[in-house]
Amino acid sequence: MKVCKFSLGDATLERSPGQVGEVFAGNLVDERHGGPVTIGYGRYGPDQSLAETMAVDDVMIVLEGRLSVETAEGTLTAGPGEIVYMPKGETVTIRSHEEGAVTAYVTYPHWREAHA
Repeated sequence: MKVCKFSLGDATLERSPGQVGEVFAGNLVDERHGGPVTIGYGRYGPDQSLAETMAVDDVMIVLEGRLSVETAEGTLTAGPGEIVYMPKGETVTIRSHEEGAVTAYVTYPHWREAHA
């Protein structure tokens, strides 16, 4: 794969695996491209919740809106320009606020393979 630049418009957002709410992800780089990480965008509708035990190391950059990430240790809230790291094995609940949120993410290894 060569050096690439992406924007949100390049992503095809699909409902996150196993989710019924308004939580969407769109990979731009993943196992199909031969690199070691997955890179993409996410979109959370207003007041959505996603609970899971992390199958991969996940770095989430909030671009718009706000998200709260709850763990056994407490809750943190991130807004535009802030980064949240969620290590593999951590049980988290990610909640969007009334305005929803748009994120960019990088995972290692590929999250789609880890959920298969």
